[in-house]
This record gives sequence, C-alpha cells and structure tokens, in this order.
Amino acid sequence: MEEKQNAELMKKINALSKSLGFTQEKQTLVKIKKTDNKKIRELHLENGSWESSEPWFAIDDDDDNKAYAFIPADTFSQMLEALKKTSQENFNLKLEKTIWQNVPIDFEDVWVVALEEVRAHARKEDPNKPVSIDLDKLLDKIKNDHPNLFINLKELIPQQLNNHNLGNT
Repeated sequence: MEEKQNAELMKKINALSKSLGFTQEKQTLVKIKKTDNKKIRELHLENGSWESSEPWFAIDDDDDNKAYAFIPADTFSQMLEALKKTSQENFNLKLEKTIWQNVPIDFEDVWVVALEEVRAHARKEDPNKPVSIDLDKLLDKIKNDHPNLFINLKELIPQQLNNHNLGNT
C-alpha cells in the first residue's frame, strides 16, 4: 500500500516538475525523517543536488501522502507578482466584457468611472485582502448613477417591439 501511495505521489511530483520545465534528472527530492527530538527533522537527499536553484520536493517519511515544495524566496516573490499580474489582467478582461455587455456610448468613459468605483470600494476594504466585487452590480450602479454613459435600447426599439407585438406586425 505504502509503495503504491509513494508511486502516486512521485507521479504528481514528476508531472509538476515537467510543467515547471525541468526533467526528472534535475529534480531535487528529499525525504523528511524524524529524529529523537520532536522539534528537529532531518532532510535526506534522495535525488538531485543540494545546490539546485530549482524547487526541491520533499516527502514526509511519516506520511507518504504529503509532499512539499521548497523554493527560493526570490522565486516565490516572482511567482506572487506573476499571479497578481495575471489576476489584474483577468479582472480587466472581465470588467471590459461586462462594460461592453451594457452597451456603453463611450467605453473609455465607462472604464474610468468603473475603475474609480473599484478604487472607492477597495479603500473601504481591508488593504491586505484582494478586492472582490460583483461586476454586474457595479455596472448596474454606474448605469443608475450615469445613465448618459449608456445607450438606452428601449428608446431605440420601436414602440411596437416594446409592447411585445412582434407577431402582429
């Protein structure tokens, strides 16, 4: 059973290594072993090198279901920055899509107002937490506060269509 779990864990580690762009030969793998002192554990090199700048993978000797990844702090910092950037880009794309769905007269004007609303919302929240905002509600608020920024489709559609007389024309 333990060997099967270890094989599954190694499959996951190997897949992660591959997705990070390095081969199994470059993979540093260590075992975390208990000592007589409950506050001290030993790392035993199973594969790779202690000098590797790539992430290290560690398997807990007590629990073959647990694996850890150790990475240099600067690499971790770069990963966090990349995640923040990706999150910002994702938010911008969602906001752009939501704005276009609401038929703006001038996209840029709505964009500026929306970003100011997001900043105002962020100032009210905990600065250590990511901003979470419902974009549909945000655009509804902007439409209510600034109706001149959007095309009113009800005014453009002939009265017959507004009264649902589609079948009688």
